[in-house]
Amino acid sequence: MRETKICVIGLGYVGLPLARLFSTKFDTIGFDLSQKRVDELMAGHDATLEVPDELLRDAIDNHGFRCVTDIEAIRDRNFYIVAVPTPVDADNNPDLTPLYLASETVGKVIGKGDVVVYESTVYPGVTEEECVPVVEKVSSLRLNEDFFAGYSPERINPGDKLHTVEKIKKVTSGSTPEAGEYINEVYGSVISAGTHLAPSIKVAEAAKVIENSQRDINIAFVNELSKIFNKMGIDTLDVLEAAGTKWNFLPFRPGLVGGHCIGVDPYYLARSAQRHGYNPEIILAGRRMNDGMGEYVAAQTVKLMLKKRIQVIGSKILILGFTFKENCPDSRNTKVVDIYRALKEYNLDITVYDPWAKASLVQKEYGISIVNQPPSGKFDALIAAVAHKEFQELDIAGLLEDRHVVFDVKGTLDRNMVDGRL
Repeated sequence: MRETKICVIGLGYVGLPLARLFSTKFDTIGFDLSQKRVDELMAGHDATLEVPDELLRDAIDNHGFRCVTDIEAIRDRNFYIVAVPTPVDADNNPDLTPLYLASETVGKVIGKGDVVVYESTVYPGVTEEECVPVVEKVSSLRLNEDFFAGYSPERINPGDKLHTVEKIKKVTSGSTPEAGEYINEVYGSVISAGTHLAPSIKVAEAAKVIENSQRDINIAFVNELSKIFNKMGIDTLDVLEAAGTKWNFLPFRPGLVGGHCIGVDPYYLARSAQRHGYNPEIILAGRRMNDGMGEYVAAQTVKLMLKKRIQVIGSKILILGFTFKENCPDSRNTKVVDIYRALKEYNLDITVYDPWAKASLVQKEYGISIVNQPPSGKFDALIAAVAHKEFQELDIAGLLEDRHVVFDVKGTLDRNMVDGRL
């Protein structure tokens, strides 16, 4: 068997950690369209903070890892891994554009006997029915005759330094049994948690898309419970703590559901089901519930202000956090923006403080100005939207007017200072 030479296409939250890991065992190149991103990485720094600088520098200095934008530099590879985003459009329909473009790139360089593996989250059938035909058309090669394909769903958890890529069991699959065995062997050589070889690419695709759909539905259930118990005057977290004393109770908590996985993957599964003539009621009901939580938080905050006779129009509101999760700079598909936009309808003076999010990216993506340093002044209301570690040391009381409202989305603040929470 010839030497495996790997190219990972797409160096974001998924691709870079994987490429860095593969470089410890294989000759590995990372490919990305952004010259700025490549220059940053080759200088030894990852702005997503998924790969520590010392690990990145070690990969470059000691394992020959390099990142490029030049397609000619990856022509000698024989094992291509596609790790590009799979977002939804404004109507929540799957947007496969990044996958099509990446497949065109692969088609330009893939050769006989080579392998292409997709990691991007998709619905069952996308790899073989959407991506591979693009590779075939551009390359004039044929699947399972000239080249082989596989699917190994990404399982990166942004910001999680405990469950890193090599410590999470990896699902693999191939377009033929032999290709599957080879792909499984390549991944298994670097994934210490082990691998699971699925019987087909479609099974692997389906396994990925239901992982986050399951979490989405469970969170939607507790979000609905939160709304019910709020009307009853019962603390939801107290209820969950009591129910959690049973060994088989699932410890989900209410909250905002954003990010590039849980808030997106269910739409891929739903659209796939609809194409097959089935309308997925539970999946879409969960999405509606979770997509409405930002507006619910805003409405509850305003209601609490009115109860305390705080002037709403023109009042000063502080939102703590903007990223989609704590201790992570990733603001893709953040649902904090829904809180912000709903509050804006009340003509409020809103300050968003997030020490992790990059202000220029937030401004470009959402048109919202945020601050990265603790704000000064006094606020009429505060919404703790994200549980960044920096907020644990923040003098929250010192930021508030004598008469104020505090709404705790994550349930991490001292309940004695909180007026409302999910």
